[in-house]
Amino acid sequence: MPNDLLTDPADQARPDTGEWRTDRLDLDAYLRRVGHTGPLAPDEETLTALHRAHLAAIPFENLDVMLGRGVSVDLDDVQAKLVARGRGGYCYEHGVLFGAVLSRIGFWVDRILARTGDPAEQPRPRSHMVLLVGAGERRWLADVGFGSGLLAPLPLAAAGPRRQGAWQYELVRGRDGAWRLREHDGQRWAAIQTFTEEPQYLVDVEVANYNTATNPHSPFVQRPIVVRKDDTSVRRLLGREFSVERPGHPVVQRTLTDDEFADRLRAEFGAALSPGEIAALVATLPPADGLPAAPHGSG
Repeated sequence: MPNDLLTDPADQARPDTGEWRTDRLDLDAYLRRVGHTGPLAPDEETLTALHRAHLAAIPFENLDVMLGRGVSVDLDDVQAKLVARGRGGYCYEHGVLFGAVLSRIGFWVDRILARTGDPAEQPRPRSHMVLLVGAGERRWLADVGFGSGLLAPLPLAAAGPRRQGAWQYELVRGRDGAWRLREHDGQRWAAIQTFTEEPQYLVDVEVANYNTATNPHSPFVQRPIVVRKDDTSVRRLLGREFSVERPGHPVVQRTLTDDEFADRLRAEFGAALSPGEIAALVATLPPADGLPAAPHGSG
């Protein structure tokens, strides 16, 4: 039987365990946030539409870590931030929210912790959250929280490349039995994630989130990070560095002044960040040679 087929159709209706608290989700508010007005059947079409709508509406960002607030993976806190306040978040927040949405609609959902890259090349911790979703007779990899990853779900099968916008993706099995999600950037294939199919508990996600948000070696505690991706490009704001990447083209990059950094945040978030929050984020930036320094203590 192909890897992407569910072994038991009844699994599609398997209820969530209570730990994920999906009954607390305000589904109507989420649908307004992402602008989805289409059908809500637990099928491939709805999964794909919601995946794309979520990515288009809710950015990837670590700004609460840089503001000293930390990150909660409790569903009430996540939807208050990403839905009610119009903010973005990083992988655990996206995964908790999107998993709750899919579960409420009737999809079969497992939460999975993945490694970035390929551990055969460089071992990294299980620090990224993805979802395995049952839709129709297939299982799918859904990931709305990578920032620069999938635009749409991918069948959980070694079925060759699939194009999504300007990118191509494929899933392959390694000799260790783990799945590798590979991306073609216009020049070469590279593994961007590695994962097994073992479902995780909320406590696993809480521990991974705590490490990501507090470990001094974590990239998410070192500088503001904002990423948005569409069919043609990836826009990244990494501290003062802003870049635009398009497959097959040179990366366009520039170092931003304080004012340019603030303008870029406003362009990505609009009214979701207050002037005081933007000023506080500017204050976290190190001075750049030849650029105005951030005013310490502002915000």
